[in-house]
Amino acid sequence: MKVIRNSRFAVSVIFAINGVVFGTWASRIPEISDFHNLSPAALGLLIFLLGLSAIVAFSVFGRAADRYGASTVTKRTTCLLIPLTLIFIAFANSIWMLVAAIIFFGAIHGGDDVAMNAWAAEVERKNNHPLMSSFHAMWSLGAGLGAGSGVLTAYYKIGMSVHFTITSIIIFLVMLTVVTIPFNSEKKEKDSKDPFISIPKGALLPVALITFFASLGEGMVADWSAIFLRSVADLSNGSAAIGFTVFSVCMFAMRLMGDKIALKFGASKTARYSGLVALVGSLIVLTFKTLVPLMIGFGLIGLGIAVIIPLAFSRAGKDKEISQGTAIASIATLGYGGMLLGPLFVGLIAEATSIKTGFLLLPILAFLIFLLSKHLSIKSL
Repeated sequence: MKVIRNSRFAVSVIFAINGVVFGTWASRIPEISDFHNLSPAALGLLIFLLGLSAIVAFSVFGRAADRYGASTVTKRTTCLLIPLTLIFIAFANSIWMLVAAIIFFGAIHGGDDVAMNAWAAEVERKNNHPLMSSFHAMWSLGAGLGAGSGVLTAYYKIGMSVHFTITSIIIFLVMLTVVTIPFNSEKKEKDSKDPFISIPKGALLPVALITFFASLGEGMVADWSAIFLRSVADLSNGSAAIGFTVFSVCMFAMRLMGDKIALKFGASKTARYSGLVALVGSLIVLTFKTLVPLMIGFGLIGLGIAVIIPLAFSRAGKDKEISQGTAIASIATLGYGGMLLGPLFVGLIAEATSIKTGFLLLPILAFLIFLLSKHLSIKSL
């Protein structure tokens, strides 16, 4: 049990680091957009490239996790490559350098996401108790801290290069405390008949669709909430990041309780009512223009979609037909494809109409999560 507890600590730290990196990036998107003079469509296309590189990396890292062990792949990626993602973005002084940095960011961040979820599924099974939501709570905590650091550094006029460099150094030093924690991950040789890109099928397909809708909504809030608030509520770049901060804090709080809630009410019912909460929050965001109700709306959206992705990954990790790394990679491929299409759609819609019109996607996504919630039940195995 000591190894399991130590591994639970290591996985929790890595989820938090992954979230910090994403929140840090998201908090500085308006500044990056201004520095490179990006239009809404250009920013959407840039985030499209981020998602595309992540989707390719999902299968690569999923297979690597199966072959070399999820814990090994996760620790090495998070310690050595994740800090570089922020450094490359911070010091990209041309649009083409930024494009290269974003592609690298998407591949490494997305690959690390698959590997750490595969490791988390192993720890959850060996612990014989629901843990996935608490791991994702640490991701939300990290994302909130990352976004909060963006608010503070922007307020005190600390440059993005300094902000990102300090964050990268801290990540590397923290990883040194967990990289040596032992864990014997499951290993499986690659089947030569498997396709390069892991595509969900059968019972995993509706699970992947739910993940797609949830991640699309999460990606919209992460990548566009600051610009949405700057446009609708006329906030500054630094203050506008508070929307994603509130969203992340609410996700964190809900995910802390998510394992107990799912254990008591079941995955299906938990997801069903979560979709309704997200729907209410989306309607509030679209209705009001003042800061307080907008923060309430973003908070409810965070509460509503908080447990959807953890439930989906937990369901995939228990699949008996597909190896763990491949199953989780297949869920991520379609599920996190929302990160690929959503920001692009919002950017194009905002270019043609307004950013508020683009956010009409949020209540639609919440309703679709409500409709498909039954497929997250353990009975669907």
